[in-house]
Order: sequence, then C-alpha cells, then structure tokens
Amino acid sequence: MKRLWIILGAVFILSFAILGWVGTEIFRQAPPIPKEVVTTDGTVVIAAEQVMDGQNVWQAMGGMQVGSIWGHGSYVAPDWTADYLHRECIFILNTWSSGEFGRNYDAASSEQQAVLRQRLQDMLRKNTYDAATGNIVIDPLRAKAFEDNLKHYSDVFANGNKDYAIQKNAQSDPAKLRSLTSFFFWTAWASAANRPNNTISYTSNFPSEPLVANVPTSSAIVWTGVSVIMLIAGLGAMVWFYAGWRKEAEDRDTPDTDPLIGETLTPSQRATVKYFIVVSLLFLLQIVMGIVTAHYGVEGGGFYGIPLADYLPYVVSRTWHTQLGIFWIATAWLAAGLFISPYICGKEPKFQKLGVDVLFIALLIVVLGSMGGQWMSVMHKLGSGDLWFWFGHQGYEYVDLGRVWQAALFVGLLLWMFLIGRAAIPALKREGTNKSLIWLFMGTTAGIALFYAPGLFWGMRSHLTVVEYWRWWVVHLWVEGFFEVFATVVIAYLFARLKVIKAEHAAQASLLSGAIYLSGGIIGTLHHLYFAGTPTIALAFGSVFSALEIVPLVFVGYEAFEQIRHSKVRPWLAQYKWVVYFFVAVAFWNLVGAGIFGFMINPPIALYYMQGLNTTAVHAHGALYGVYGTLGLALLLFCMRAMQPERKWNTKLLGFAFWAINIGMMMEILFSLLPIGLLQTYQSVAYGYWSARSPEFMQTTLMQNLRWMRLFGDTIFAIGAAAFVWFALKLMLTKGEFKSVEESNPEA
Repeated sequence: MKRLWIILGAVFILSFAILGWVGTEIFRQAPPIPKEVVTTDGTVVIAAEQVMDGQNVWQAMGGMQVGSIWGHGSYVAPDWTADYLHRECIFILNTWSSGEFGRNYDAASSEQQAVLRQRLQDMLRKNTYDAATGNIVIDPLRAKAFEDNLKHYSDVFANGNKDYAIQKNAQSDPAKLRSLTSFFFWTAWASAANRPNNTISYTSNFPSEPLVANVPTSSAIVWTGVSVIMLIAGLGAMVWFYAGWRKEAEDRDTPDTDPLIGETLTPSQRATVKYFIVVSLLFLLQIVMGIVTAHYGVEGGGFYGIPLADYLPYVVSRTWHTQLGIFWIATAWLAAGLFISPYICGKEPKFQKLGVDVLFIALLIVVLGSMGGQWMSVMHKLGSGDLWFWFGHQGYEYVDLGRVWQAALFVGLLLWMFLIGRAAIPALKREGTNKSLIWLFMGTTAGIALFYAPGLFWGMRSHLTVVEYWRWWVVHLWVEGFFEVFATVVIAYLFARLKVIKAEHAAQASLLSGAIYLSGGIIGTLHHLYFAGTPTIALAFGSVFSALEIVPLVFVGYEAFEQIRHSKVRPWLAQYKWVVYFFVAVAFWNLVGAGIFGFMINPPIALYYMQGLNTTAVHAHGALYGVYGTLGLALLLFCMRAMQPERKWNTKLLGFAFWAINIGMMMEILFSLLPIGLLQTYQSVAYGYWSARSPEFMQTTLMQNLRWMRLFGDTIFAIGAAAFVWFALKLMLTKGEFKSVEESNPEA
C-alpha cells in the first residue's frame, strides 16, 4: 500500500511540475496583442485596446457558443478565425487578379493562380509585429480587406443569419462591431504570421488554409507517430502489469445478506434526497435544451416554425445545454459524497444537516442566477458596462457563468469539502478502519473542490491563450481528471461497503487506477492546447501523455463485468442489478466515448483537421454524458437503494430506461454526429478548415438529412431519460419510505 501511495504522489508532483513549466512557456510565447494595427502609409486600422475590446464584445454575446475561435466553441456558426482568414485571402487574390489579369482569382489560369498564391503567402506569413512600438504594420490592401470583412460581419450580427443560427441584433453597435472584427483579425493574423525566427505560425499553422500554406507542421506529424507508439506500449505494459496484479487478488467472501439492511439514515443523508430530485429535473431540462439546440442547426432561427430564437437564441440554449450537464452531474456527485460521508464517520456530526441544506440553497442560487444572467447578457439586458462579465456570460465554453456565480460555486465546493471532511476525519482516529480508503476519499474530494479555482485565475481582459490554459485546467483536470479519480474511489468504497470486495483491496485498486489515470490525464490537459497560440512543447507533451489516457480505460470495464458475474453468487445482490448495469455502462462509455472517440481526435495530425467539427461533439457526448452523466445516474440509484434496502423495486421501467438511454446515445452518434464529423474532416483536408464549417457545405441536402437522423436517437434517448426520471421521482417522493436516526431512535 505504501508503495502505491509513493507512486501516486510522484505522479502528481512530476505531472504538475511539467504542466506548470509548459504553462510558463505558454504565457511567455503567446501571440502578442498589438497596441495598434497600422498600414505602411501610417493609417490606423485598429486602434489601441480595440482587439481586447473586441474580445470582450465576443464574450458578452456568447463567445464560444457563437461559432468558434481557433477551433474552440460551438459547431453551427463558422470558426471566425478560419472565416476571417479565408475571406481576407479571397479579397486580396481577387483584387490582384482583377487588376493584373482582368478576372477574378477563380477564373485565372493555374500559373497565374500560383504566382498570386505565393505573393499572398509572402504577405500574410511575414511577421510584421514591431516589439519596439507594439504595432503590427500591414499592407494597405489588407486594410481594405478588413473594411470588407467589417461590412460582412456587421450584416451577420446586426441582421442575423439563419445558416449560422445567429439572431437579429446579436450585436448592432457600429463601434462594437468594429472592435469585434478587430478581434477576428488578430486571431487570423496569429494563425498565419510566422513566429519570430520560425517557419510556423503562432497557432502551429492552424486552421488549415492552403491559400497561405497553413498545413500540418513537422512536429504535428512526428508527435502523432510517437503518440500511437506510446499508446501501443502503454497497452502492452498495462496488460502485463494488470495480469500480475490480478494474481495477487484474493477470493471474495460475500455476505449472505445485504449489509445495509438495518442501517438507519442520518438527518443529513435524508436531506440529500432533494439534491437528487433537482438532479432529475435538471437532467430533463438539459435534454430539452439539447433538442432545441440541435434543431437550430436545421432551422436556424426557429423551432418547427415557431420563432423561438427571438426569445431563446441558439447561444442561450446551447449555453444552458452544456452548463446544465455540468450542474446536474456535479450535483449528483456532491450529493453522493454527502450521503456516503456519515457511513465513513459512523455518526452524524452536529449541524451536518444544516450545512447540507445551506449548500443546497447555494447551489440553487448559482444555477438559477447564472442561467438568468446569461440570458440577460445575450439579450443586452445588462447595460453597457462590465456587468456581463460579473453576472452574465463570460463566453468561454463550460465556464460561461458570470464571475460572481463562478466564485459562489467555488465557495459552495469549499463548503462541500468541509462537510465531508468533518464527517470523515473522525474515522481516521478509529481502529479497524481502512485509513487509505478514507484518505483517498478526502483527497479526491479536496481535488474536486480546489481544482475549480483555476476558473478564477483569468480576468475580464486576459489574453485568450492564457485564458485557454486555465480554462482547460477546469474542463479537463476538474471534470475529466479529479472527477474521474473521485468516481473510482466512490465506486470502490460502495462495493467495499456492500462487502463485495474488501476495503484494503478497494483502496489498492483506487490508488493504482488513480496513479495510472493521472499519469496521462494531468499532462494530457495539453492536448486541448495544440493550436491555441501555444509553443510546440505543448503539442509534444500533450500528444504523448494524452495517448496514455486511454490505457486504463481499456481495462476499467473488467471489474464492472466481474461485479455482474459475482452478483449472481448471492440472491440479495440481484437488488443491485441495475445499479451495477449503470456502472458497467460507465465502463463502456469510458472506453468508447472517452477512450476510442477521444483518441480519434487527440493525435495532433487528427486534431489539426478535426478540431471543432462534429467529431468533437462525438467525443463530448460519449464522454460527458456517457461517462460522467451515467455515473451520476448510477450514484443516484445506489443512494436510493441504500436509503431503502428492504424495498422491492419494480425494475421493468428502469430496465427500459437503461437500454433506451444507451441505445439512443449510440444511435445519435453513429447515425448523425459521427458521419457529419467525418464528412467535415474530408472537407477540411481537401479544401481547408473554413470549408468544413461553411454554410455552403453544412447546409447541403446530405448534411441536413444527417442532422435530421439525430431525431431517431434523440427521441429514444429522451424517452429513456423521462422513464428514468419518472422511476427515480417515484422512489424519492413516496412518503414514509425514509427513516432517519432521530425517527427510529428518539434518544439519538
């Protein structure tokens, strides 16, 4: 056991040391934000602070929920970096071609086109940033291209665009539209201009754009090969190690009856029921928002003819869809932690129920307040000041909530950590308890609470590259890292509580799984940052270590299937059949959604062409819901089972819900998201990233039909989810089913 703790500690320290070092290089080498952009004849095109002003305009109206920047964001509207860059290129080429050959670029001969392309590449790839003045100097023709793009974007955001699912008056202020276009210019400039003393751009030549020779770098190709080799080597090592470790595992000695029968609930445990009720309702609301969001991709500004976008724009529905997923999953996990902690302690600490109730109210305030603020920000209801940042929409995917709500959520997580700690710490002083398992439970709890803090490390006017670095600390490390390890520990503890496995072996398995996962997961955070204005060291470390993330996921299902086999040994374990099945589904989606679909897009050469396409949505749905959402539902069921171990469940509805949810999710991916993503990938490789995201391609009959194919999977999933919620609410709202310690033992 001591050796495993040393290994886990070493992995943690070394991984964060590397992640921190790479972070310093990211901060140091981020693409410069110009003081001004001026032409060679001295005309000011972009004034001081206008780029940052534009970034703030973009954030306030939804940011990453309205298209994407550098591939990060939503999928219906274009990637504004790629779109601006391509429009600028075409404008310049057409101007040259018309002036010299009397016809547009497309009509010129191949020899003429080649000459013009080379001239264009010489112009755009030359880095004209002057560190002494802080200015970028551009050719007057690029200034004319800027004005032409400004006219286009003013029309898009002021008048709306159904192909982009952008509502009318998304932004109509001329000054703000100019700032917004300035921000788009800067992101496009950074994507094409070579780094100082280098032949690749600040974004490692992303996005793909043949007109300016934006093609995969040598590093992307080489490190892709290395990542595949690391994956194969990791799988081989894991098979060898796991086989040896399994030989040392002891036989199980399952009790004849359910150990939870006869247990009485503490007041704080009973108080968690309302958390699970909210989980169920938020789960349904997220599905509704997902249906609306998906339909906007087909109809743009309406919902089956209803002008819903006038009141609920795409940017709001998608914001709520993604954010609600985080909220209900996190709430389920928080509630499970609160429910389990008295088991560990063996008694109820004073005022524990009060703390649980206060935390519940705080969570409701954060959920409702943040959602309302986001709607008000997008609908221009927060005035012209900075309220959009503090109470509205920050514009960064998965951390969209205003800073006040973000800080309140962090305080709530600290309260949650305190409540679990005060219940668990006394158990460390008691003889006969497995202290390793308790320390793991407390450590992962602290990880979840504390590692949300990086979401507070950027400000309203922080550099986009710096924001992306810290944002992925939250989205990857918090959600995909510490939640993953917390889940492992919770599952292990629950099975130990049922005495299906011994606590010692549960602790060993959790330590081993945590060490293996974090060895790839911490540094693997960098695979999200290949093309976000970061140096190539982020690409090197991210590609290698993210390949290792899939290794433990290949074997995570083994123990779950073992539980199914073992559940047939004792009749009472049949009561946990569907709880175990949901755990198995977690293992399945861990392998498929997080592992296979994740590795499909993670190698640098793959992500170069796939980032921000529907292949990303495949991974997002398979991982976020498939793994973490399914686990949230599994934890809900276990807690309900533990609250009423003697109650016989009619599981026909639950069984239907299980298969409908999982089959519906798989149909949604295989029949719609994946084929759309693969067709987009072909388009990106063949013509450029801009084309894969363009309305000319996305609004073709084939792509529209594939969007409609989601209807079948989405419907089955929604019916299954409704059945699950109905089953769960019936359990939770049936009066007289839950007995607290106080009710069963008045002297307690």
